[in-house]
Amino acid sequence: MLATTAAARSLLRASRFTTPATTVAVVRSFASIEPYSDYGKSVFTGRVADEYLKKHGSSGDILKDPSWTASHSDTVAKAVLDWAVDRGANTYCHWFQPMASSGVRHGQTGQVQNMMMAFNRTTNDIEFDFDGKNLTKGETDGSSYPNGGLRATHTAGGYLAIDTSSPIFLRGDTIFIPSAFVSYYGAALDEKTPLLRSNAALSKHGKRLLAHLGLDIGDQDVISNIGLEQEFFLVPRDQYYRRPDLQMAGRTIIGKDAPRGQEMCDHYMAPPSLSSPALACMQEIQDECWRLGIPLKTRHREVAPNQYEFAPLFGLNTTQVDQNLMVMQIIEEVAVRHGLAALMQEKPFNDVNGSGKHNNWSIGTEDGIMLLHPAKVNKATGNDTAFAVIMSAIIAAVNEHGDLMRMAIASPGNDFRLGACEAPPAIVSTYLGEDITFYLSHFKDGKGEGEYIPKLKTLDLGTHEVLPFEVPAEDRNRTSPFPYGGARFEFRAVGSSQNVSMVNTVLNTIVAEKFAEFADRVDAGEDIHDIARETLNEHWKVVFNGNNYDEEMQQ
Repeated sequence: MLATTAAARSLLRASRFTTPATTVAVVRSFASIEPYSDYGKSVFTGRVADEYLKKHGSSGDILKDPSWTASHSDTVAKAVLDWAVDRGANTYCHWFQPMASSGVRHGQTGQVQNMMMAFNRTTNDIEFDFDGKNLTKGETDGSSYPNGGLRATHTAGGYLAIDTSSPIFLRGDTIFIPSAFVSYYGAALDEKTPLLRSNAALSKHGKRLLAHLGLDIGDQDVISNIGLEQEFFLVPRDQYYRRPDLQMAGRTIIGKDAPRGQEMCDHYMAPPSLSSPALACMQEIQDECWRLGIPLKTRHREVAPNQYEFAPLFGLNTTQVDQNLMVMQIIEEVAVRHGLAALMQEKPFNDVNGSGKHNNWSIGTEDGIMLLHPAKVNKATGNDTAFAVIMSAIIAAVNEHGDLMRMAIASPGNDFRLGACEAPPAIVSTYLGEDITFYLSHFKDGKGEGEYIPKLKTLDLGTHEVLPFEVPAEDRNRTSPFPYGGARFEFRAVGSSQNVSMVNTVLNTIVAEKFAEFADRVDAGEDIHDIARETLNEHWKVVFNGNNYDEEMQQ
């Protein structure tokens, strides 16, 4: 887990005390989570929300049903106000994601910060003022953001509504209320609203398909979980100020290549050095994120010199997107305090690796049945071919809508990155590995319908110190834009500076469309196995397990 600065201080304090042999002491267990006691204190969910809602005659359970915004908004607002004041905050904002802000707007978000106060007109005293209406709704100008002509100066209304799928959080003196941003007519002016709509489509048609496969999940939703691997560069800030191109364009556009790049492979996974500010910077970033309930579990050096990566535990896509936007902002802000500049752009330096944000995408039910995990989905449905049917729909979606996937990752910075230095090419394909490919090819050709059971491979190093151990049957293909990785697909082509709402909107929507098509055809009397076989035969060409850098193989 996280080795935060707070954790380090706590362990250091514990090590300073010794207990005389004549006394009996209660010793803290080494596995105690005390060093992480501040986790999530600045996010209004779980135990934190429950504690404050109980003071107002309710509980955290009401937050599980979005209808609280209509029935209990004043109660929640009172609890949020108490929590905010106890944490030293006196300001709130509706926090939204304007369209097309990736790589342009610091933090990539919009907000108007309002103090939670009013004047008593009789006494002229300041009073707290924050109710359910303040919490759940807001209004702002909608014409000064990219909007595709949906708003103009004379039709400028923009409206904000709380997104209950992502928790309220607090940073500094301000509470942030994740919100959707729409026009007077309800048209999306943000990145989040289309994602929420795609989640609804995926759930609706995913439930229909599951029912045809033998699993009725009732009132549950089919949900999309993602995990985002965030890559970035840290460079000395004084040197950054000497490069106008880095400051203005986010990448070097003049000068020579560095005399030494990544030829020696000496940076990747190397021990973070205590003699440089990078480790202290990353520790502080983790510490800040930890308090916001952002579980940045992994940190390490990446391939290129001065390149690093954070990776969190996976979670619901809307929450993960919100958290990633805050992670990028925190990285940029904390780097300054350590004399560094954080470069989030995809290809800041020529001839070395650029930075991506691998979007690990999976789907499942709310109670944890993973639809891309063959054993779990087959067992839950009681259908040995459920996994094959679901995979056939996804393969068809990738083949039919590869242009939308390509659009979702297109940006000036990312287009410089794609196609070399461990970044996949712009040609969209999917890697399944030989094991699944063999199984699905037999399924589509009618040579077998049995359950897919992933094989394992045993490695024996020929030593008695290291016993033989098992590894997956499949190798990794890092040249594939969209490889299957066991219970998930990894969209490796996503750029590091992106807001990935559009990426996941596309993935959800194209798969939901195929789920709907399958369900409609079964409703019309067709056999679901015949549909899946026909679909695989039609779209099999998008499966490519080879080297995506080899132009002859791509042909």
